[in-house]
Amino acid sequence: MPLIAIQGCQWGDEGKGKITDYFASKADIVVRSQGGNNAGHSIVHKGVRYALRSLPSGILNPRVTNVISEGCVVNPTSLIDEISSLNKTGINNFKLLISNRAQIIMPYHIMLDKAKEQALGNSKIGTTGKGIGPCYSDKASRLGIRFGDLLEPDYLHQRLSEVLIIKNMELKMFGLDAIDTEACYRDLLKAGEILKPFITDTSLFLNKAIDAKKKILFEGAQGGMLCLDHGTYPYVTSSSPLATAIPLNAGIPFNSLNDIVGLVKAYTSRVGEGPFPSELFGEEAHALREKGHEYGTVTKRPRRVGWLDVAELNYIKQITGVRHIALMLLDVLSFTDELKICVSYSINGKLIDYMPSTIAEYNKVTPNYITLPSWKEDISTITSFDKLPSNAKDYITTVEKLTGLEVVIVSVGPDKDQTITRKELF
Repeated sequence: MPLIAIQGCQWGDEGKGKITDYFASKADIVVRSQGGNNAGHSIVHKGVRYALRSLPSGILNPRVTNVISEGCVVNPTSLIDEISSLNKTGINNFKLLISNRAQIIMPYHIMLDKAKEQALGNSKIGTTGKGIGPCYSDKASRLGIRFGDLLEPDYLHQRLSEVLIIKNMELKMFGLDAIDTEACYRDLLKAGEILKPFITDTSLFLNKAIDAKKKILFEGAQGGMLCLDHGTYPYVTSSSPLATAIPLNAGIPFNSLNDIVGLVKAYTSRVGEGPFPSELFGEEAHALREKGHEYGTVTKRPRRVGWLDVAELNYIKQITGVRHIALMLLDVLSFTDELKICVSYSINGKLIDYMPSTIAEYNKVTPNYITLPSWKEDISTITSFDKLPSNAKDYITTVEKLTGLEVVIVSVGPDKDQTITRKELF
């Protein structure tokens, strides 16, 4: 299968970085098609942990061409810092392409992001303050500045001058200092000089690669329940993490994808505000959080944690066509004697077969659980499904029965080698 999409099926942080790195060893191209540097991927490569933000996860493999496509929003300063950090660790032999249509996260996007969150007070969304939402808003409002503009200095100056008329008015409304056009222009030119070798028409590149039967891996950022259209709105991200959005975000034919691998954490976590029916609290939550090292890759914020939610997984399956599951962090579930899985939702005692569309209705949801025994064995060195403890195998087969999806990969630790492959896809 030459084109595979990796899609987070929960609220992000499912371990996409590791699985993308795992598949990247067999891929020719790895594509990041949406989101920005608010979505960090943590990868353990040759015993070293890397926290990637905008760079595709294949960047650690010198054989792979890494693509940041037009569906992304990119902070050039952050990207340059990220590249510099890799260089300092000796990783400088990589292939990177940035779409000339990708949107640039500007300083005023970050300023407005933080100001809006502060203004919302207790109703804040819980953004990372990286300017992602305001950048996507400007894209929709036709006020965006794109990477291709960096290659046209005269047009860039004209465009920036026009856009800052509006953006400085917005900054003033929040009591913030105006952006100086000339200083901002110089900063953009400086970033453009550094990033110029990477900027190209990535849609053209990808379509030629498809014709050449190259193996292409599309990695997702965030998770399906953070989709702008289908997630727990307004507590969502500013783009769609669903694999169904990849063709639009990458400029490839809609029927290009051969398979969608849904990444599912063996439990559930969430960063920021919003509904979380299977959430745990107190000592049990603390134990799970510590065992799973559930702290943000970028923000270091403690993540909210809870039991696996199959009702939510089946919703994501329904709207995306996920075909296989990579079950992540199974080793973490040894933290307790007893495990629960949320199998359905009820509202006012009545079973529902749909996902609530409003927060008001979501707040009425009661999760319905089944209970399974856990295991106390350390499974982090097991490389075969057959050698797993019986309770661990039962947990996996239960997930398969409840979702109707085949678990083809089981992760039992952060390193790429700590992976049980039940079926080869690439």
